[in-house]
Amino acid sequence: MHFIQRAAAALTLTAPLLLGASAFAQQQGPLKIGLLGDFQSVYSDIGGAGNVEAAKMAIAEMGGTMFGQPIEFISADVQNKPDIAASLARKWYENEGVDMIVDLPTSATALAAMEMSKRFEKIMIVTDAASSDITGKSCSPYTAHWTYDTYSNAHTVGSAIVKNGGDTWFFITADYLFGHSIERDTGEVVKAAGGKIVGNARHPLNNADFSSFLLQAQSSKAKIIGMANGGGDTINTIKQASEFGIVAGGQKLAGIVMFISDIHSLGLKMANGLIITEAYYWDLNDRTREFGRKFYDKMKRMPTMNQAATYSATLHYLKAVKAAGTRDTKTVLAKMREMPVRDAFTNNGFLREDGRMVHSMFLFEVKKPEESNAPWDYYKLLAEVPGDQAFRPLKDGGCPLVKAE
Repeated sequence: MHFIQRAAAALTLTAPLLLGASAFAQQQGPLKIGLLGDFQSVYSDIGGAGNVEAAKMAIAEMGGTMFGQPIEFISADVQNKPDIAASLARKWYENEGVDMIVDLPTSATALAAMEMSKRFEKIMIVTDAASSDITGKSCSPYTAHWTYDTYSNAHTVGSAIVKNGGDTWFFITADYLFGHSIERDTGEVVKAAGGKIVGNARHPLNNADFSSFLLQAQSSKAKIIGMANGGGDTINTIKQASEFGIVAGGQKLAGIVMFISDIHSLGLKMANGLIITEAYYWDLNDRTREFGRKFYDKMKRMPTMNQAATYSATLHYLKAVKAAGTRDTKTVLAKMREMPVRDAFTNNGFLREDGRMVHSMFLFEVKKPEESNAPWDYYKLLAEVPGDQAFRPLKDGGCPLVKAE
């Protein structure tokens, strides 16, 4: 009897070897991807339903199956609340067999969900949240940060503006980690270039009235008003700044984290001349145009960089699972770092040990209405910034996973 029990135990332990990785993966059930996003608040336009469609496009591109079973996909709204993000991540990882979670709309929700990713040793890919702390002091061995971050945008936009004479800044800042990170990272760039920060004003997330903050910015006489916010908050800041005649009065607005959906909402008459940075633009090359048109066919709008990145992150994860022949977290992550990221989002990406996916960023100027030839033809390319210049050096992030040289 004891011999039979020992033999059964040995068979269980060696099952993956006897069956092969793919067959053993089948026994565990279907591969499952979850998306935690913002579907009805300030960031729904830049991610939201578009992120869901982008992830589904990646799954379809892989044939919709893995290890002989259909790939499952679920999504939920975190309501931009860290406790809800953590609770859903825990439930999905612990009870619902989710292998990878993508998106995370704010830095606070991302950091909360990352704790669950670490606890259950499951993969998380952040495509919407922006704080550079995600791959800095708060980095995780199980999290990848895909699209952009506050460091990359600050260095791409901030340095360009200071070089062109915008050397005094006032920040209008969303009062949570994302906004604080933008203000910090951009402020460092401005000061390093010889500029000066003359003041700031902080507003709550999803704010409607920016009049008091804009009046402070106006009275500061700063050449540049840096918008350390995003989504609907940025749009409202720009619209109300126009009503106050701030740009007409000689001050300029800096959109540090802006998206093509923001420009679409504002219109070229109001947005023209803005200098912004993006990781993706649908009209850059044949691959970006092909993805953009497929996305447009489904969503009737061009994708934001976050939506293109959600496609890219999901696709790269699935390619890594297929190449590894297993859903095992550490094996898949090793394969994700080994394989270059080459798709419609980027043709030169790679995943670092701190979780940062490094790729080119692009500096754009928003076109004048008369320069636009078609709907969504919004940008003039000013520069392509290589990833090793756009993103923070590995040694400087304070990530405890990075071994000191």
